[in-house]
Amino acid sequence: MRTDLITREGFEKLTKELNYLWREYRPEITQKVAWAASLGDRSENADYKENKRLLRQIDSRVRFLRKRLEVLKVVEYSPVQEGKVFFGAWVEVENEQGDVRIFRIVGPDEIYGRNDYISIDSPMARALIKQEVDGEVYVTTPTGRILWWVNRISYTIPLNGAV
Repeated sequence: MRTDLITREGFEKLTKELNYLWREYRPEITQKVAWAASLGDRSENADYKENKRLLRQIDSRVRFLRKRLEVLKVVEYSPVQEGKVFFGAWVEVENEQGDVRIFRIVGPDEIYGRNDYISIDSPMARALIKQEVDGEVYVTTPTGRILWWVNRISYTIPLNGAV
C-alpha cells in the first residue's frame, strides 16, 4: 500500500484547504467565539458552545493537514509513462457486459468527493498498473472475477471531459 503518494493537483488542493482554514475560516470563528464569550454566562450560551466546537474541528483538521502534507510524495508526470497505466493516469476500461468506466488513479487523500477517482490501493488500480491500451485485466470483486479491457490512457486531460 502506498498511502503517501499524491498528484500535484491533489497536493495543491490540500495546501489550499489548509491555507483557507488557517488564514480565513479559523480567524472568523475565533472572532465569533470572542463575541459570544463577551455576552457573559458561557454555560448556557449556544453560540459560544457551537463555535468552540467548530474551532476544535478546524484545529484538528489543520493539525492533520500539516502532518499529512509533510509526508506526502508528489508524483509528477513523466513522458516515459506514456502508453502505460501508472499513478496519475486517466484510464477508460470496459468489461464483458460493455460497461465503460473512466477514472483517474490517485492517492487515497484525493478520492473523497470524486466519483471519477480511484485509489492506487484499490484492486482495480493494482490490476491496471503497467497495462497498455487493449490490455486485459481480471479484477476480483465481492461478486467474482471480472475481465476489463483498457481502452484509453491519458496523463494530460481527463478522458470524460471532467476537470
